[in-house]
Amino acid sequence: MGYTPEMKELIKRVEATRAERVERTRRGEYFPAMTLDERAEVLGRFHPDYKEAGRRAVKVGPNKGDVYPEEFVEQLEAYPRIHPDRVDFGALPTSETDVLVIGGGGAGSSAALRAAENGCRVVLATKLRHGDANTVMAEGGIQGADQEVDSPYFHYLDVIGGGHFTNRPELVAALTHDAPLVMSWLESLGMMFDKEPDGRMRVRHGGGTSRKRMHSAGDMTGSEIMRVLRDEVRNRPDAIEVMEFSAAVELLKDAQGRACGALLYNLETEAYFVVRARAVVLATGGFGRLHVQGFATTNHYGATADGLVLGYRAGVSLDFMHSTQYHPTGAAFPEQNVGLLITEKVRGLGANLVNIDGEQFVFEREPRDVESAAIIRECVERARGVTTPVGRLGVWLDSPMIEELEGPGTVERELPAKFVQFMRYGIDIRKEPMLVYPTLHYQNGGLKITADAETSVPGLFAAGEVTGGVHGENRLMGNSLLDITVFGRRAGTNAAAYAQNLEDGPGEPALDHVRAFIADLEAGGVGRDRISPMLIPDYTTPEVRQRQLTAHYLGTLR
Repeated sequence: MGYTPEMKELIKRVEATRAERVERTRRGEYFPAMTLDERAEVLGRFHPDYKEAGRRAVKVGPNKGDVYPEEFVEQLEAYPRIHPDRVDFGALPTSETDVLVIGGGGAGSSAALRAAENGCRVVLATKLRHGDANTVMAEGGIQGADQEVDSPYFHYLDVIGGGHFTNRPELVAALTHDAPLVMSWLESLGMMFDKEPDGRMRVRHGGGTSRKRMHSAGDMTGSEIMRVLRDEVRNRPDAIEVMEFSAAVELLKDAQGRACGALLYNLETEAYFVVRARAVVLATGGFGRLHVQGFATTNHYGATADGLVLGYRAGVSLDFMHSTQYHPTGAAFPEQNVGLLITEKVRGLGANLVNIDGEQFVFEREPRDVESAAIIRECVERARGVTTPVGRLGVWLDSPMIEELEGPGTVERELPAKFVQFMRYGIDIRKEPMLVYPTLHYQNGGLKITADAETSVPGLFAAGEVTGGVHGENRLMGNSLLDITVFGRRAGTNAAAYAQNLEDGPGEPALDHVRAFIADLEAGGVGRDRISPMLIPDYTTPEVRQRQLTAHYLGTLR
């Protein structure tokens, strides 16, 4: 286990330059950051979003003609899992509630809590277990301008600049305005933030930040946020009903075009059922498990674009779906860890990115898309990457620097999860660097919403990674955990108000919008070779799939 003898020889080159790099860091002499022109050049040549290959125009729906990753387009241009004509609402098990929240991660849980606090009965339906979400995969921190030298003003400017000035300003204003409120709210729920000995919040820099505002809980910040949100939801059984393994397969609309619930599918019993609601919140997360352009991903297994498909069929436009975030430091070795997120906090603590010769080649806190493109350039154009035994490319993330800069024990204290995950395979990141390469991490785009988390469909709200606009074309570290809590809270609050003010109540549920979408697919000549939402990714190879089909066929003959 551990690094191969050949890789250990290469690590000696990293060790040979470490003392000089540590000394430069202590003097505050950092590798020069790129100019705006240099950033544009490296992005245009090496970032996957800028490649023409692997992208195509959408043939149907509100964003017809827009060009997106073909893996995502295949999900949009797919037929429903069940034809509307086969759905008999009178025969299906049906329950009713005020607010239906679809998705059990941080955004969905935040929305459920706020809707319940505002006097609504809530059903939280989630495809897997409550808390199985990208929220728990987020490690490094959550941004919030609550320190004396900071303010939402500076946070706003950082977010806009990090998004290449393409963000929706009203969404960024909401995000940064609510951030200090969210910090206080999470702590009031019992979140254990990292703190200084005097009790003050411990904050650090992240890529693209002008102030230290990154709050953390070790390198398990998302898991800690999800812990307190899940506990709080489960502590309110009278107001919030949690339905696990219950995947939404279609949104329901009434004759007036208002959202009025969802058709769901029980993954355990394989039965369909209906939840009718006065308001609906979509919080289903992203699409990492589509493996855009063949990249490994940090995302959990449920991240299959379900909510994007359902919202799009219901008539909600997409925003910024041309933009995908690749985290610059995903594990490239050992093979068992490939794609695993190596939090930006590692670089915030002082670790350099260096090439095969131990040379630093990029400022370690460039915005994520720039950092990713620089790593790809180093490996592909300059041929200065390290090749693993199975042919993967990567560069070194020199984590032992942290111990020299911050003192012995810092890695175990600040990065406990990463320390254990690598020690499991015989790599001690206190003494040996990690091999990393960009990994598919985040979906910058999503359903178009207002600052109140409203979509264009009356009664339908959305929050978290299923939405687009707040991050523009690049998200800064720590703003995803903030996004899900800020807009989750706003979605829950406004969905509750909508439900309570709906005087005539929702009408009878229907799937006419799905029928219309099927007609568009047929008119566009889209083949019937796939269905969506995907629900669960299929990693079986063609050979294994054939063996499974053969075994099933033989079993039916016995």
